[in-house]
Amino acid sequence: MGERFIFTKYRTSCYNCGKEVDQVIKAVRAQAQVACSNCGATRIYIPRASEVGKPGLYTKIGCYDVWELLADAPCMNCCIEGPHDLVIGCSQFTTRCHNCGFTHFYKFNVEYIAQCPVPEK
Repeated sequence: MGERFIFTKYRTSCYNCGKEVDQVIKAVRAQAQVACSNCGATRIYIPRASEVGKPGLYTKIGCYDVWELLADAPCMNCCIEGPHDLVIGCSQFTTRCHNCGFTHFYKFNVEYIAQCPVPEK
Protein backbone atom coordinates (compact mmCIF):
# COMPACT_ATOMS: atom_id res chain seq x y z
CA MET A 1 0.00 0.00 0.00
CA GLY A 2 2.66 2.49 -1.05
CA GLU A 3 0.33 4.97 -2.79
CA ARG A 4 -1.14 7.65 -0.51
CA PHE A 5 -4.90 8.02 -0.27
CA ILE A 6 -6.72 7.51 3.04
CA PHE A 7 -4.88 6.82 6.27
CA THR A 8 -6.74 7.48 9.51
CA LYS A 9 -7.70 5.93 12.84
CA TYR A 10 -11.00 5.37 14.63
CA ARG A 11 -11.17 4.52 18.33
CA THR A 12 -13.78 1.90 19.14
CA SER A 13 -14.16 -1.57 20.64
CA CYS A 14 -12.46 -4.25 18.56
CA TYR A 15 -14.81 -7.02 17.37
CA ASN A 16 -12.04 -9.58 18.05
CA CYS A 17 -10.26 -8.62 21.31
CA GLY A 18 -13.06 -6.43 22.72
CA LYS A 19 -10.68 -3.66 23.85
CA GLU A 20 -11.38 -0.01 23.07
CA VAL A 21 -8.38 0.88 20.89
CA ASP A 22 -7.55 2.59 17.61
CA GLN A 23 -8.66 0.83 14.46
CA VAL A 24 -6.15 1.75 11.73
CA ILE A 25 -7.92 2.50 8.44
CA LYS A 26 -6.08 2.53 5.10
CA ALA A 27 -7.45 2.76 1.56
CA VAL A 28 -5.76 2.93 -1.85
CA ARG A 29 -6.95 1.98 -5.35
CA ALA A 30 -6.06 -1.72 -4.98
CA GLN A 31 -7.50 -2.39 -1.51
CA ALA A 32 -8.75 -1.02 1.78
CA GLN A 33 -8.14 -2.41 5.24
CA VAL A 34 -9.14 -1.93 8.87
CA ALA A 35 -6.70 -3.30 11.47
CA CYS A 36 -6.91 -3.37 15.27
CA SER A 37 -3.87 -1.66 16.80
CA ASN A 38 -4.02 -4.07 19.76
CA CYS A 39 -4.58 -7.60 18.45
CA GLY A 40 -3.93 -7.15 14.72
CA ALA A 41 -7.35 -8.39 13.60
CA THR A 42 -7.55 -7.10 10.01
CA ARG A 43 -10.34 -6.94 7.45
CA ILE A 44 -9.24 -6.55 3.82
CA TYR A 45 -11.60 -5.10 1.20
CA ILE A 46 -11.09 -5.17 -2.57
CA PRO A 47 -12.43 -2.60 -5.07
CA ARG A 48 -15.69 -3.36 -6.85
CA ALA A 49 -16.81 -0.03 -8.37
CA SER A 50 -15.63 3.55 -8.89
CA GLU A 51 -17.86 6.33 -10.18
CA VAL A 52 -19.12 9.83 -9.52
CA GLY A 53 -22.27 9.44 -7.47
CA LYS A 54 -24.56 10.79 -4.78
CA PRO A 55 -24.06 10.20 -1.03
CA GLY A 56 -25.50 6.84 0.00
CA LEU A 57 -25.06 5.42 -3.52
CA TYR A 58 -24.16 2.01 -2.13
CA THR A 59 -26.27 0.20 0.44
CA LYS A 60 -24.84 0.15 3.93
CA ILE A 61 -24.39 -3.48 4.91
CA GLY A 62 -23.21 -4.60 8.29
CA CYS A 63 -23.43 -7.14 11.03
CA TYR A 64 -21.63 -4.69 13.34
CA ASP A 65 -22.09 -0.94 13.72
CA VAL A 66 -21.51 0.97 10.49
CA TRP A 67 -18.88 3.69 10.91
CA GLU A 68 -19.52 7.00 9.16
CA LEU A 69 -16.26 8.97 9.27
CA LEU A 70 -14.65 11.96 7.59
CA ALA A 71 -11.00 12.01 6.45
CA ASP A 72 -8.90 14.41 4.38
CA ALA A 73 -7.24 12.80 1.36
CA PRO A 74 -6.24 13.51 -2.24
CA CYS A 75 -9.09 12.48 -4.55
CA MET A 76 -8.38 9.66 -7.01
CA ASN A 77 -10.52 11.47 -9.60
CA CYS A 78 -10.14 15.28 -9.29
CA CYS A 79 -6.76 15.13 -7.45
CA ILE A 80 -7.85 17.84 -5.00
CA GLU A 81 -6.96 17.16 -1.36
CA GLY A 82 -10.05 17.54 0.78
CA PRO A 83 -12.70 15.83 2.88
CA HIS A 84 -13.89 12.34 1.99
CA ASP A 85 -16.81 10.49 3.57
CA LEU A 86 -15.91 7.00 4.73
CA VAL A 87 -18.67 4.47 5.35
CA ILE A 88 -17.27 1.24 6.78
CA GLY A 89 -19.20 -1.88 7.65
CA CYS A 90 -18.16 -5.49 8.11
CA SER A 91 -18.98 -6.23 4.44
CA GLN A 92 -18.25 -2.96 2.64
CA PHE A 93 -16.00 0.10 2.67
CA THR A 94 -16.92 3.24 0.70
CA THR A 95 -15.04 6.51 0.18
CA ARG A 96 -16.64 9.60 -1.42
CA CYS A 97 -14.96 12.91 -2.33
CA HIS A 98 -16.84 16.02 -1.16
CA ASN A 99 -15.46 18.04 -4.07
CA CYS A 100 -16.40 15.93 -7.11
CA GLY A 101 -18.53 13.12 -5.65
CA PHE A 102 -16.16 10.38 -6.83
CA THR A 103 -17.12 7.22 -4.96
CA HIS A 104 -14.85 4.21 -4.51
CA PHE A 105 -16.68 1.08 -3.33
CA TYR A 106 -14.78 -1.86 -1.81
CA LYS A 107 -16.27 -5.22 -0.85
CA PHE A 108 -15.06 -7.44 1.99
CA ASN A 109 -12.59 -10.09 0.83
CA VAL A 110 -10.61 -11.67 3.68
CA GLU A 111 -10.01 -11.41 7.40
CA TYR A 112 -6.99 -12.45 9.42
CA ILE A 113 -5.51 -12.09 12.89
CA ALA A 114 -1.87 -11.02 12.89
CA GLN A 115 0.43 -13.15 15.00
CA CYS A 116 3.67 -11.90 16.46
CA PRO A 117 6.56 -13.82 14.81
CA VAL A 118 8.80 -13.45 17.88
CA PRO A 119 8.05 -15.96 20.66
CA GLU A 120 7.52 -14.59 24.16
CA LYS A 121 10.12 -15.48 26.81
